[in-house]
Amino acid sequence: MKNTDEHTLDNPVWNSLSETHAAFAVDYNGTQFYHPDYCPFGGFIDPESTLNATDRYAALAESFFIVGEKPEITDSLKITKELVCLQMIIYNKIALPVTAEIVKITEKHNDELVQLVNLVQPGYFKNKTSSLGDYFGIFKDNQLVAITGERMKMDDFTEVSAIITHPDHTGQGYAKQLITHVVNRIFEQHKIPYLHVVESNIGAIGLYEKLGFETRRKMSFWNIAKNH
Repeated sequence: MKNTDEHTLDNPVWNSLSETHAAFAVDYNGTQFYHPDYCPFGGFIDPESTLNATDRYAALAESFFIVGEKPEITDSLKITKELVCLQMIIYNKIALPVTAEIVKITEKHNDELVQLVNLVQPGYFKNKTSSLGDYFGIFKDNQLVAITGERMKMDDFTEVSAIITHPDHTGQGYAKQLITHVVNRIFEQHKIPYLHVVESNIGAIGLYEKLGFETRRKMSFWNIAKNH
């Protein structure tokens, strides 16, 4: 199941905010960001617009990411790091039995969800991130121990995100089951799943490849903060 419009994945934030997620956009004429309560990500089509846009967004968010090409920023800001990720895509459903009890995360689980993600991957997941898509979890003894969900969404693509297992519960195959569940649901919605993973995370990349994901390209996440 190949898609001819895959080039929209080259600018995933911009295209998500121009398509399915337009309601979450903070638009600065050529650069768009997610509202910071949902996701601290921006993307642009007009490089000249990033100077003004990053300055203005910095008034709303202490620290944020531009995804894609390197942005121009003013002296009042600094790029604290370039996070190089692999953008991986999958074209077919995953043929794995799902034996774990997978629960759809609701509002009542939100605090637990935010805590678990920020325990393992601090800085990305905001209080309203779970409003961007559907999130699913596995509970053990009434504790949320593993999750996977959806973040950026376009007309043809949905990003699989927050693939997190509590450090005390790794090695049980929870991530594999949750990814299978989320990926197959995305295909049932006639969209193609993709994800971003830091290029140094060899273990995760190996798991995604086993499940059928392939690397499409590298994608930089430029972390920007105020230059105090």
